Amino acid sequence: MKKAGILNRRLAGAIAGLGHGDGVLVCDAGMPVPDGPYLVDLAFRAGVPSFEEVLDGLLAELVVEGATAAEEVRGANAGAAALLDGHFPGLTLVPHERLKELSAGARLVVRTGEARPYANVLLRCGVFF
Repeated sequence: MKKAGILNRRLAGAIAGLGHGDGVLVCDAGMPVPDGPYLVDLAFRAGVPSFEEVLDGLLAELVVEGATAAEEVRGANAGAAALLDGHFPGLTLVPHERLKELSAGARLVVRTGEARPYANVLLRCGVFF
């Protein structure tokens, strides 16, 4: 058994299989999950685990070269907006409907228990060298 990092075996395995350019959607409990991408549903109850906890855990394991979120986050969820701005200075913002369309191309979806609106981000994997 791993003693550090992500312990969820489905999530750890999915991360290990990601490559350069692959998309990872980290989403709140209300985001529609598209058919196609591999889903790891971590939602336990409203707010558990939080978007911030899951995102921080994933960023400790992934190289990310870009991120996209819904522009509505700025007006509807100041906490998520500040978190995303802190992690991704070059964050791309698109309308929420466009984010849902882009999510269909993700290779992995990680659903959190977050219950605040627009706590979603589409990550684009990079390489470590």
